[in-house]
Amino acid sequence: MGRIRVLSDQVANQIAAGEVVERPASVVKELLENALDAGATRIRVEIEAGGRKLIRIVDNGHGMGRDDALLAFERHATSKLRSSDDLLSIATLGFRGEALPSIASVARVTLETRALEDEAGTTLEIAGGNLLRVEDAGLPAGTTIAVKDLFFNTPARRKFLRSEQTELGHVAALVTHYALAHPTKHFELHSATQQLLNAPAVANAGERLFQIFGADVFSSMIPVAAEMDFSRAGLPEPPPWKREQDYEAPEPGFVRISGFVSKPELQKLNRNSTYIFANGRLIRDRLILHALSEAYRNIIPPTSFPVVLLFLELPPQEVDVNVHPAKTEVRFRQQAFVHDFVRDSVRTALMNARPAASFYTALNNSASASASLLVDVSPLPGAADTLQHPSNLIAQSEGFIDPTDIAGFSLTPPTVPASPGRLGFDGPGLSIGYDDPPASDPTTQPGAPRPDPGTWDPTGAQPTLNSLATLRPLGQLRDSFILAVNEEGLWIVDQHVAHERVLFEKILRERTVERVQRQRLLMPVLIDLLPEQMVTFAAIAEELNRNGFEAEPFGPRTLAVKATPVGLEGRELERMLEEVLAVTEREQQAENEEARRTRIAASIACHAAIKVNMPLEPSKIDWLLAELAKTEHPTSCPHGRPIALRYSLKDIQRAFQRI
Repeated sequence: MGRIRVLSDQVANQIAAGEVVERPASVVKELLENALDAGATRIRVEIEAGGRKLIRIVDNGHGMGRDDALLAFERHATSKLRSSDDLLSIATLGFRGEALPSIASVARVTLETRALEDEAGTTLEIAGGNLLRVEDAGLPAGTTIAVKDLFFNTPARRKFLRSEQTELGHVAALVTHYALAHPTKHFELHSATQQLLNAPAVANAGERLFQIFGADVFSSMIPVAAEMDFSRAGLPEPPPWKREQDYEAPEPGFVRISGFVSKPELQKLNRNSTYIFANGRLIRDRLILHALSEAYRNIIPPTSFPVVLLFLELPPQEVDVNVHPAKTEVRFRQQAFVHDFVRDSVRTALMNARPAASFYTALNNSASASASLLVDVSPLPGAADTLQHPSNLIAQSEGFIDPTDIAGFSLTPPTVPASPGRLGFDGPGLSIGYDDPPASDPTTQPGAPRPDPGTWDPTGAQPTLNSLATLRPLGQLRDSFILAVNEEGLWIVDQHVAHERVLFEKILRERTVERVQRQRLLMPVLIDLLPEQMVTFAAIAEELNRNGFEAEPFGPRTLAVKATPVGLEGRELERMLEEVLAVTEREQQAENEEARRTRIAASIACHAAIKVNMPLEPSKIDWLLAELAKTEHPTSCPHGRPIALRYSLKDIQRAFQRI
């Protein structure tokens, strides 16, 4: 007897389910695409237990007759392909014919459907790939499909699912994607306890963007629109070594791009706010992501990401969507052309809108709210006559000044009388210019790892608690850095990260003994969140409460904050919550309770700390240095940035050729 056997349909379906059905969000994606292909204008998604217990999707599409309903659960049964030639020009979201049989093989599925022209509908029930019941029923036109007990017959697969909140977050993000892609359709998302998304149909993508993200994000977006002919004239000539007969010119047609990209001042910590669609299909394509990075090169830091909502339209034969079972990865026939088209279109929109002007207006505004908006964001390049080098913008720099580059320092006489034994400076009394840091310094190279946390010291000596306790402040540098001296030399202290370290350890101490100081607000602050952010909030609400927050959902996508930790208010409150809710799935998986506690405390400390470009009274400087000396780790902030630089007396003497 031979060794090779043909697998049964049941085993084949479960193998296919391993490719198609990765998690509950995968099921929602396949069923949503089927609903959209069926012409539905209203789609309702219901989730229980993160999708483990129930996934129900109701649509008002054209529905199916009895025969089609039965045939839909056969492998590779589809209404969207007729021949292999159709694979070269796919215009629908679903086409493989694997989704329904794969889902039915690992869950209990109930299908209720009626075609508009039929008098009666069909109810069909399948469990583990076995048909249990089929009968006629009185139903509205459209389709309702309920998927219960996902992976009930494959417990090993079920163990790989994450927490209910994590899985619900993936579903919320997915439905948000499709709501953005199809603004003229009505989308709803409900969990067992709340409504996470209600997006009625609107006229265009701009209105949908406003509807989901709110007025603040919408006002920071720039429209993008471009079109180019897919002709040989639009592509570079083939290289000399490439024979003419080997060069395949594109077929006639147009590639169009439309949508919105954010101004430089609106930045995110990850790519969760990047939404890209090719012919209405949600994609996560590395080629397009790289093109966006190139478009924003030297406009935002490489560690920050813009908010992007882009729609690519191109002939179906120019994009192959049949390269991955999840259909989120695609391959463009003319990859270089599409890459450069996206890059140049976005870059042109950014340049035409001149978003840098508004950024520098905010930067030069003396109001603390405007200045603090961009605190702790890596340098943003641009043109500003008042700054000698934009990459060293004080208000945004996360790095540190190269201590070997002292040519840029310039002192002006003090503007206030000096107290005995101390020089006094009034804010701008001390100015500094910057030159390019030496290329040989690895800490200045893009993408290079940060130095080990601690105070940078040219001599290699590390400071001690006594060193900080004996500092005598001289004044401020650009209202951002404290200059101080002691017997060891000259010190430059970053006032923001110094205060951040003081607050961080204070928050952890108070949380341990449950004596966190909080301030009640006269009126609750209402903060609009995305559906996936509401899910993340539910997972960390208890930890936020232990850190001084009193917040609760106020509607499906609004958070009402009634109390906050002392010192955290206004725009910084919103930025802090946005930061702690912007956690990627990988970070959530690796994060334990202690790591979450530390992360939230560090975020609160960062946003409540003294800002750069903030004048400090001498008494405030004295207090800050004294409190810094009392901390357990006075050399670095919770995020690893150095707090102080020290120039020893020997280094100063050597610079003046005294030794």
